[in-house]
Amino acid sequence: MTQKETIILGIESSCDDTSAAILKNETILSNLIAGQDVHREYGGVVPELASRAHLQSIVPVVDAAIKKAGIQRTDIDGVAFTKGPGLLGSLVVGTSFAKSFALAMDIPLIDVNHMYGHVLAHFIDDAGKEKPQFPFLCLTVSGGHTQIVRVKDHLDMEVIGTTIDDAAGEAFDKIAKLLGFEYPGGPFIDKYAVKGNPDAFSFGIPKVGGLDYSFSGLKTSVLYFLQKQERINPSFIEDNLEDLCASVQRSIINILFKKLILATEQTGIVQVALAGGVSANSELRSRLKEEGQKRNWKVYIPKFEYCTDNAAMIAITGKYMFDKKVFCDQSVTAQARINFNAYKAAK
Repeated sequence: MTQKETIILGIESSCDDTSAAILKNETILSNLIAGQDVHREYGGVVPELASRAHLQSIVPVVDAAIKKAGIQRTDIDGVAFTKGPGLLGSLVVGTSFAKSFALAMDIPLIDVNHMYGHVLAHFIDDAGKEKPQFPFLCLTVSGGHTQIVRVKDHLDMEVIGTTIDDAAGEAFDKIAKLLGFEYPGGPFIDKYAVKGNPDAFSFGIPKVGGLDYSFSGLKTSVLYFLQKQERINPSFIEDNLEDLCASVQRSIINILFKKLILATEQTGIVQVALAGGVSANSELRSRLKEEGQKRNWKVYIPKFEYCTDNAAMIAITGKYMFDKKVFCDQSVTAQARINFNAYKAAK
């Protein structure tokens, strides 16, 4: 007997990207993203502008995703959407659309934790990569989150380490602004670091117990260092830009891996995956490969298109929730903050 195909519409609107995807079983048929360039001139995402842009984009993006997938609305078995965490105004747009779509089509409504989505992007069939075996550790690094997640099953995860202040992606962007780059600055640091000397400058490394992270101290260390050097040489940043980028990037990645290595030693888990927007960073990806060979880890690195916020990761998470009939009703509301471990327990 042939198993019935499951088609899920995924919707992601947690920050400044409006995304819709169609997934059939574990294969992505379409994954479209509408970005928002309006934030560049402000040096960061402006929540009110983001929610307005989502309102303008959500209907055409979903319509285009359905058409590109070559299906009809009536073929969709369930609609999965990002409940949180994220910007509340942005989340409300996606949540409201998903609720309306599910009600109109009389199909299940599935509320997805954005961070589960980043982890489960590794299970998309067309990712072109071997899928992780349970249990594995996932270093999830983005502009808003830095977490080490122990993954026991598709819907059974636990955060065992997290940032106590800034996320790694936030540190990249804030330091990039100090160096004169426009938002988002993380990719610029990655680009210029390629030709720089990562050992040219050293910065303060935070001391945090356990598996938790801190990046605010590094940001402050870089700020004070630049201020001191510019008093001596006003063109210091311009004269040393590549070395500065390389040194900052190496510092952030060293912090990340110090705790990740400790996590593998404490748990005995040697399958390690990357996820989140910062997993697109070239040095982070190459460092994971190097550490994998050195420490006999089995490593998993996502395709670039599944690193940043996208609806494909929401759809694949929704699919696993659909299989277990983990649905919500029309009373569901968006949540800017969600306790990762409490969310797991609730499900």
